Amino acid sequence: MDIDIDIMKSAQENANDYFSMSKKAKRKKEGAIEALKDLEKRLAEHEKAGKENAPVLKKVEKQEWYEKFRWFFASDGSLAIGGRDARQNEIIVGRYFEDKDLFFHADIFGASVVILKDGTYKNRGIKEEVAQFAACYSRAWEQSATVNVYSLPRSGVSKSTQKGSIGTGSFLLSGEREWFKDAKLELCAYVTEQEEGMKKLNIAPGETCRKLGIRGVLITPGNVKKSDAAKFISKVLDYNDLDKIMQALPAGMFSLVS
Repeated sequence: MDIDIDIMKSAQENANDYFSMSKKAKRKKEGAIEALKDLEKRLAEHEKAGKENAPVLKKVEKQEWYEKFRWFFASDGSLAIGGRDARQNEIIVGRYFEDKDLFFHADIFGASVVILKDGTYKNRGIKEEVAQFAACYSRAWEQSATVNVYSLPRSGVSKSTQKGSIGTGSFLLSGEREWFKDAKLELCAYVTEQEEGMKKLNIAPGETCRKLGIRGVLITPGNVKKSDAAKFISKVLDYNDLDKIMQALPAGMFSLVS
């Protein structure tokens, strides 16, 4: 290491100069160390805040095409879909009603159209499950009364007459109907497991659950309002999406048994 000596100063004066410079260097070093510690502390706090405020990735329940409608799988695995309103009734008949399917409707003003896929090949027992589903999603639920339900093949359902087309959600029906008298108003709510621990809400006719041995929440007309019914179902089934439960229930009041 080279040391510069001022020959105009005494040895003591040169020593004093170097002592002063060493103290200044020490203070600068200490200051740099403190600044570094402060910077590390602020960086750690920033990283912690970033982790706490990071968006949480919520698992999304997988949705199938038919879940935009009312739906259930009968005890033999057959799919039935129903309209939530007149517009959806129209969509179901116009887009999803095929030649091998059956059309179900409660014999009352204000009811969901329900289509049983490949219904022409199904036995009476499966049709009765679908008839019960159609009955539950009709105005009969609000009246707490049984209702008759009928079914028709594709050839017996039309949207036009000789005078022109008819209103949204209305259909021209013809031919012999198959009747299901006094369909019982009874549904069953249960959940099925999906991938990654997700749960799917199912609302099926009570008869379907009995045939499959499913123990869920039995739902009939009663005096419990929809929001309270949804909370009860949510708690029993450990299913947290109250909005989805509310949307799946018929209009009216409820009685529930778990």
